[in-house]
Amino acid sequence: MIRLAIIGYGKIARDQHYPALTSHGGYQLKAVVTRSGGAPDGVRCFADTAAMLDAMKGEIDAVTISTPPEPRYDIARQCLDAGLDMLLEKPPTTTIGQIQELAAECEKAGRVLFTTWHSQFAAAVEQARDALKGKRIAAMRICWHEDVNKYHPGQDWVWDAGGFGVFDPGINALSISVKIVPGKLILDDTMLRVPANRQQPIVAKLKLSSPVADGPIEATFDWCPTSEDEWTITVQPVDGPELVLRHGGSEIEIGGEVHAPTGLGEYPGIYAEFARLVAERRSQVDYEPLRIVADAFMTADRETAPPFEWRKT
Repeated sequence: MIRLAIIGYGKIARDQHYPALTSHGGYQLKAVVTRSGGAPDGVRCFADTAAMLDAMKGEIDAVTISTPPEPRYDIARQCLDAGLDMLLEKPPTTTIGQIQELAAECEKAGRVLFTTWHSQFAAAVEQARDALKGKRIAAMRICWHEDVNKYHPGQDWVWDAGGFGVFDPGINALSISVKIVPGKLILDDTMLRVPANRQQPIVAKLKLSSPVADGPIEATFDWCPTSEDEWTITVQPVDGPELVLRHGGSEIEIGGEVHAPTGLGEYPGIYAEFARLVAERRSQVDYEPLRIVADAFMTADRETAPPFEWRKT
């Protein structure tokens, strides 16, 4: 039984992390850290990480860190100093340097570090990876379109430095892409549209290539769709039927035929994997999706979009 604390017990933790770890059966939630208050019955609640670590010393083995990205590195260092294993929500940190340093320190200390990318655990992603194994890519198209008002209502942190803007969902698409494409993805060109009153993009258009691709790999992330949400990745192999992942990787179609997904699903898969890693005393650190986003911010052409204001309900 892994005695766990969740740091950042907000909507995602309540809706996804807590049900997944509870259904797994191998975890005991001992404490949560949240500024808004509220915890499951029998679980201690703290307003800050330091107070929780001090009060729960010797009573927890691991932490889930599901805060917004900007403070994660500092929180993770506190937890490392406390001798705890760690599961980090995506993206694990705001910079590559931070996650590299954290991984090195966890290795030296013998602590387990798991950088989760929840979309990689979507129910059909492993099937897509298996279907594309050893194949060359003729063309690939990524469309990740959703309404920011629906998924981040009033959350200004997504527009601040370190908030990632439209890459907050877009990095999910990239995490699936680096999982299923049998070769490294290289960013070639980026266009970002940034609202005049915000720091982060509302639209991103990427052109990528790969040693295993003979044709274009294109991605569009859009936070202001005029139609239904879309989370679709379409891959045309050089020799083989078209593959389509829909609904964020939860559904798969190959050659026009829909296949039943075989995976556990995102957060159940994450907690099953973390239990294995803890048992084996082995870390799993992946920052390839973050590397592509960092490259995009470094090289992008930028356009100014109209000012963004939250839609009134």
